[in-house]
Order: sequence, then C-alpha cells, then structure tokens
Amino acid sequence: MPFQKEPSYTHGTVDKTAVVLVNLGTPEQPIVSSVRSFLRQFLSDIRVVEIPRFIWYLILYCFILPFRPKKTMQKYEMIWGREGSPLKVHTAKQAGLLRTYLNKRGHDVQVVYAMRYGQSGLPQVLRELKEQACERIVIFPLYPQYSGTTTASVFDAVFEHYAKVRNIPELRFIKHYHDQEAYIDALKESVLTYWANHGRPDKLVMSFHGVPKRTLLLGDPYHCECYKTARLLAEQLQLSKDEYVVTFQSRFGKAEWLQPYTAATLQQLAEQGTKRVDVLCPGFSSDCLETLEEIAIEAKREFLLAGGKEFHAIPCLNETPAWIHAMAEITQQHMMGWPTMAPSMQHEARKLAAQQSLNAARRLGAEQ
Repeated sequence: MPFQKEPSYTHGTVDKTAVVLVNLGTPEQPIVSSVRSFLRQFLSDIRVVEIPRFIWYLILYCFILPFRPKKTMQKYEMIWGREGSPLKVHTAKQAGLLRTYLNKRGHDVQVVYAMRYGQSGLPQVLRELKEQACERIVIFPLYPQYSGTTTASVFDAVFEHYAKVRNIPELRFIKHYHDQEAYIDALKESVLTYWANHGRPDKLVMSFHGVPKRTLLLGDPYHCECYKTARLLAEQLQLSKDEYVVTFQSRFGKAEWLQPYTAATLQQLAEQGTKRVDVLCPGFSSDCLETLEEIAIEAKREFLLAGGKEFHAIPCLNETPAWIHAMAEITQQHMMGWPTMAPSMQHEARKLAAQQSLNAARRLGAEQ
C-alpha cells in the first residue's frame, strides 16, 4: 500500500499544535443531488447502520436514496440561512472563537473544524495540517455523549487516514465530556438566560438524538451518559424529577430505538394538560436540521395540535461565551504537557511555576 507523499521538510521548522473540532456534516447545498451524496456517505457508515452490508445496501440504494433526498432537501430549505447550513456556520464560528480564546490565554495553537461526512472532511483537513507542520493534534468531536455511531466513527476516520501516512503526528482524542463541569455550566447558563427572557415552562424536555436500543444492549454507553448529563443539569437548575423529562428524537426505520421518544412524549404531555414545554437538546453543540426543523418546527406543531398552548425550543450552545469557555477548558486538559505556550509567554509561565513551587516548599517548612 503506497503512503501519501510527505510535504518537503526544512530543518529548523517549528512544530505546531492543532485542535480539530469535528461535527457530523451537512449537504453542500439544499438541492437533491447534494443531499443524496451526503446521505449516501452518512448511511454507508457501518458505525451508523449495523445491518449486514448486502441487505442494507439493497435497502439504501433501492428504497432510501431514490426517494428520501427530496423530502430531506425540503427540510433543509426551511432552515438554510444566507451564510449556508446552520451546522457548518456555527461550527466554523466556534473554531474561530476557540482559537482566539486559547490565543489570549497564551496558547499558540491552530483551531480548525472538519466534518465527518460531506465537505471539509477529516482527511482533507488532516492533510492541510500536515502541510502546516502540525505535529501535535487534538481531535475534538462535538458530541458530548460518546456513542459508537458518532464519536467512534470520527476516530475510525482518523485512523483510516493515518493508516496511509508515513510520518504520523502525536494524536490525542477527546472521547466525551458529558459530565464536565464547564459543559454543564454552559448548559445551565443557556437555560437560565432563556428563562430570564421568556419565563419558565411547566416542563423542561431534554431531547437527545436517538440510537437503536440494541446498541445499549451491546454495550454502548450513550444512553447512560445522556441520563447523567440530564441529571447533572437538573441538579444545577434545581429541578425536581417532575419538572423535567429525558427523551430521544430522530428515530429512523422500524427497529426499536431508545425510549421515551420525543414526539410521543410531547403529545402525551399536551393530552395530559401541560400548557407550556421548553425543549433543550443538550447533545447538539450547534443548531442544525435536528433542532431547527425537527424540534422547533415539527415537534412544536405536533405539541400544539395535541392541545398544548405554548412551545419553546431553547437554542443550542452555538457561540455562547460559556460554551467557548467550556471548549477551552476541555481542550486545555487534553493539551496538558504539550509545548503550546507562545514564546512570549513561556518565560512568564516558567517564572510563575517556579514561584509556585517555592511557595509550596515554604508552606511545608523549607528554609528561606
């Protein structure tokens, strides 16, 4: 197997550090051909659909790809902005803000974004980082809760790319941060800010993306991590068990998925007389098709038709300062020990470390 050609090397080149934010991906345009291409790549991933390949490809190419792209395109048309796909726009802005935040903290690092499927794909971005002499790379999937269908698929793509590379950089992978204090704080601030401006609901619905139930039975920790996120956030918001509910959305196919389902729960709440619900999607770092169309439009309509009076979709974390801070905290933990400080900051950092060491020694009784 031939390896990719290495970029030309000049002695004295300073090795760089990079952080790669990785999100799911999006069609290039809200047109049928673009959506079909995106769905073909996404639904061909064995991590996403674990049905035997022969059977699944028969279903995919004969029943899904000929018909589903048109319906999906119409949904994308409803949320597409002047800047393009909301998912891509938010992810790009997060990368820029995180880079600025880390630079202000003295870290001389690159921060870029990549998509698992579609344009700005991981292989392309990793090749560009190789050209820029990035010898230390943090892979930061924008999925707070680990799942084999999402985070592991990102890792697969990284491993597959570097299997063809001769000189592999040092790599660190962020597996999950579903219970990280800074992430929970960012969610808390987002909810409280929304409630300060719009009042409080009768029930807070925390809706996570669904996965087939069999993944839980086979050992995927996603279900448990979603519930832990919800519990920690509810504690921070001082909610009783009757004031919130955890649900799972985006069911696909006829197999049983994680329950309770978001749509069915919202209908049940409306029929039981719940007047107002607020829906938060803690598993999505950026607003996208699943939050802007499936929740803010489709779920809202179903809730109101079932007798509900007021429906609020709380925006995802997007570019909120608390989320950028949380991303920086998580990133710094995973860069620990790497020489990321800018040259102008290294001397001051060493002086501070030496002074802290001296102070600690004096507290233990060391002589002046």
